Amino acid sequence: MIKIGITGGIGGGKSYVCNLLKQQGMPVYNCDQEAKRLMTESPLIKQRLKQVIGKDAYIDDKVLNKAAIAAFLFANTENAAIINSIVHPAVMQDFTDWANRQQADIVVQESALLFEAKFDKTVDATIEVYAPKDIRLQRAIARDNASAKQIEVRMAQQMDEEEKCQHADFCIINDGIQDINKQLETILKQLKTK
Repeated sequence: MIKIGITGGIGGGKSYVCNLLKQQGMPVYNCDQEAKRLMTESPLIKQRLKQVIGKDAYIDDKVLNKAAIAAFLFANTENAAIINSIVHPAVMQDFTDWANRQQADIVVQESALLFEAKFDKTVDATIEVYAPKDIRLQRAIARDNASAKQIEVRMAQQMDEEEKCQHADFCIINDGIQDINKQLETILKQLKTK
């Protein structure tokens, strides 16, 4: 089994690439979605979040209070590091367990924070889906119905896209000009022949 980690900035197209792989029959693990699930289902995560945030972390001790979590998370970098230290190891383990249950030759991990969260340690190869900032900004504004300023704040919290390309084993250019399918096909061929 080959485990591929796919990352990219907001509006870069990582979800689009993951959907292409899903259409080819490859199972995809979405770290964002699974982190939210684990924050609701894991007794250990719930206990630790309540210790650092307080009882307001959950509504009626069941439903994740996204507003309270976000307020704590974005208050400062130390708070973000605390939340990440609670959630990221659980996601890493959950991905490993999930991958071990799959019956596919290739499995995919989709993660906006692949390098920042050290999730790249759980995969065999990494792909950065890269798009220039102005294109990413336009896509994210349209997709999220948000202002340019809101998107730029979120972009600033992620690793620089050029830096991600340097860390990644492969880089797919998603600028609306280059053929994503051809790039992906070339990468998959290389991975299968290794």
